[in-house]
Amino acid sequence: MSRSQVRRPSGRVGFGSDDSGCTILHVDMDAFYASVSLRTRPDLHGKPVIIGGGGNRGVVLSATYEARALGVHSAMPMGRARRLAPQAVVLPPDHRIYSEVSRNVMALFASITPLVEPLSLDEAFLDVAGALRRLGRPTAIAELIRARVQDEQQITCSVGVAGTKFVAKLASTRAKPDGLLVVPVDRVIDFLHPLPVGSLWGVGERTEEQLTRLGLRTVGDIANTPVDTLTRALGQAAGSHLHDLAWGRDPRSVTPHEPDKSVGNETTFEHDVDDPAVIHARLLALADQVAGRLRAAGYVGRTIGLKVRFADFSTITRSRTLTAPTDVGKEIYDTVRSLYDGLGLQRVRIRLVGVRVEGLMAGDDAPRQLLLGESDTGRREAEVAVDALRARFGSHAVRPARLVDPQ
Repeated sequence: MSRSQVRRPSGRVGFGSDDSGCTILHVDMDAFYASVSLRTRPDLHGKPVIIGGGGNRGVVLSATYEARALGVHSAMPMGRARRLAPQAVVLPPDHRIYSEVSRNVMALFASITPLVEPLSLDEAFLDVAGALRRLGRPTAIAELIRARVQDEQQITCSVGVAGTKFVAKLASTRAKPDGLLVVPVDRVIDFLHPLPVGSLWGVGERTEEQLTRLGLRTVGDIANTPVDTLTRALGQAAGSHLHDLAWGRDPRSVTPHEPDKSVGNETTFEHDVDDPAVIHARLLALADQVAGRLRAAGYVGRTIGLKVRFADFSTITRSRTLTAPTDVGKEIYDTVRSLYDGLGLQRVRIRLVGVRVEGLMAGDDAPRQLLLGESDTGRREAEVAVDALRARFGSHAVRPARLVDPQ
């Protein structure tokens, strides 16, 4: 698709217009999980929607901006989110689709520049210095990315354009939702100094409290505080780091890398359980989900991990490395069930279980064993066919028979 064919997004463009030297872009999808989930539910656009587990003991994965306006945010317990937004619609997450959309978005970025540094499924830094001659100024490239994401994935993104990674990330945050913000190189201080201290990378709640006790409330306050004062209060590394950021100094370059080191899912039971059959069924569902995410992302993995959290919140993990990498749900389930049964738990009440696959590699590069005569021959092909049905008819269209409610 050429630039002339791409429909321009309708979001805002803010702050400065001189993008000379602003070759670092931070692109962040807007309410990614919620936006992707709503692609098949256009009737819910403009309404408060929460993505998360159906019970009250899970956590919020994402929420639309309408739900956020009511106080809902990611990682919040579902029970509290429901109290804050009783009128919100709750949708279950679909990690297969999220992985697929993320892979498409990252491929789009790679078509712009090879210098892409993913931070998560839904955000990345891009260095577009090498694309200027081909695609135009940084702002034009940012607009092209926003338009293509909207046209090809039916979601929106916000872009920060700046001379450094730190400033670009701040800019994208302040462009949300569906906006673009340029911070000219000669106006970085004007942009940074009025911001609250919590805007700086590395400033969490405790550090913010320390800074506030020192009377430092804005980035400008930090910039104008002697670095010795900051290092005495925060330590040598943290004090120097924040002082540099407050003056817009960030020498880091965009470093391409693969963000995924593992793929996993976990779930919190509505009530603590001690029934092995119930736990086995939940492990089966999680293994099925993780395998689907692996295939959607084009990965296989060798190390299968189990996580168990007990009613008293103590947690244990176990793992096993296979002889050959896999993305097959049954093989993942057989492994985690064996790990769970090996714990020898007798009527111990469990709050949460999780399944994770590590040691990832590209599926095309991995050797595959052909187990002729084995009952599981063709199992992967069957699961791939299920992936296609779920992509067309929804994540719950096809499930293992064991997970179907007989009622």
